[in-house]
Amino acid sequence: YINGQIIQKPVRKHSTIQTEFASVVNASLKPQKAGRAFSELRCTFGGQSIIPDVSVFAWANIPRDDNGEIANVFEIAPDWSVEILSPGQSQTLVTKNLLHCLNHGTQMGWLIDPFEQTVFICLPEQQPQAFDQPEQSVPVPDFAQTLKLTIASVFGWLLE
Repeated sequence: YINGQIIQKPVRKHSTIQTEFASVVNASLKPQKAGRAFSELRCTFGGQSIIPDVSVFAWANIPRDDNGEIANVFEIAPDWSVEILSPGQSQTLVTKNLLHCLNHGTQMGWLIDPFEQTVFICLPEQQPQAFDQPEQSVPVPDFAQTLKLTIASVFGWLLE
């Protein structure tokens, strides 16, 4: 709502990739109870709270309450943390978030740059790798091996 008018927020590359990524991960991992993706989930661990664009947890690591339902509070690092750059967003800030995750048990971090059509893969104590060729398969954590993604499929979501 701006100056008395309802203005629809334009669909952005960031939100398109975020939505499609979480949907594809859940379609692949949830039926076999291998893992689950959550968008914009606050995770508190290592003395700070972060909200990755997508947090993916191996099924056995999803925090649950006494009723067995998904907990309201997640006080652990995601198993797979995904950040997607938006226009004007600090690459330093999202990189720091990924490093915080990796230093506290995250198996893999992705930094998706929609403008360069590149996915940076971050693993604990390893140099990041850049994937930018359409036919390249993008690595996923061990618990998500049934999920097969290429650079073309990730950025193809922007064409659908």
